[in-house]
Amino acid sequence: MTLTPSQLAAFDRDGYLIIPSALPPSTVSSLLAETTRLLSILPLESHPLTRFQTGDDTGEGHTGDAYFLASASNISYFFEEEAFDPSNPTTLTKPIPLAVNKIGHYLHALSPPFSHLLSPDADIQAKPADVARSLGFTDPRCLQSMVILKQPEIGGAVPPHQDSTFLYTDPPSAVGFWYALEDATLENGCLTFLPGSHKWSPIERRLVRKEGGGTVMVENNGANFPRGEGYGVEDEKGCEYVPGEVKAGSLVLIHGNLLHKSERNTSKKGRIIYTFHIIEGGESYVYDEKNWLQPPEGGFTKLY
Repeated sequence: MTLTPSQLAAFDRDGYLIIPSALPPSTVSSLLAETTRLLSILPLESHPLTRFQTGDDTGEGHTGDAYFLASASNISYFFEEEAFDPSNPTTLTKPIPLAVNKIGHYLHALSPPFSHLLSPDADIQAKPADVARSLGFTDPRCLQSMVILKQPEIGGAVPPHQDSTFLYTDPPSAVGFWYALEDATLENGCLTFLPGSHKWSPIERRLVRKEGGGTVMVENNGANFPRGEGYGVEDEKGCEYVPGEVKAGSLVLIHGNLLHKSERNTSKKGRIIYTFHIIEGGESYVYDEKNWLQPPEGGFTKLY
């Protein structure tokens, strides 16, 4: 399945596209079962108990320890901030399946059920390679993947952000593939989008590795928008965020410049999703050594 002209027009206009039933129920069940398996083998005794933190506008406080920086080439686990006892920061107050925020960032290579989604033989709608071709990619590379668990009652909010801030190429080229493995609703913290913001919101800063360790947000001295017409238009301050409630099995495509966020999950229903990102790997796109996420041995995974 390639994207239709109307779907391409909607993605170009809004910066995101919802494709219902992109995964059949059998695939959703398989990915949930793999998530359960991965949670069951988390090596808690040797884990550094790294929490996932988004940090403030300057990048201060964003997760950036050695465990996080090494996660591009393995399967790592990151905890919810509120899963720990305030009086004893090394003690979990929740069982592991209800305490983990994220599993990443090399699932697309190391976990067979997740890596199969990139296969041309995958029995799914909107195969990633076909979608990438529809979007005009010449050499798409998958550079990170993760299961995100918006945990019941403690699932943290994610502030407005643009994916190309964290996965920067010069010029920007990132596109996110976001699969709902459970229903995502307003009650449990679904995504919300600022439609059209990819056209006028530049990539002004980048999350990079800090000398001596850690991460920091720095000014972007490269291109702020992707190549092509229609970018850099006048800022439309009147836009409002639009909720993206979706059923399990849905795929959401997210433009790297699009402003999007999710609210805290205060409900008793969790929300598990799987997401990966692609970038253009052609020679005219620069992915440099400043980026927090560096390629594993052999480079980023090719879609075709």
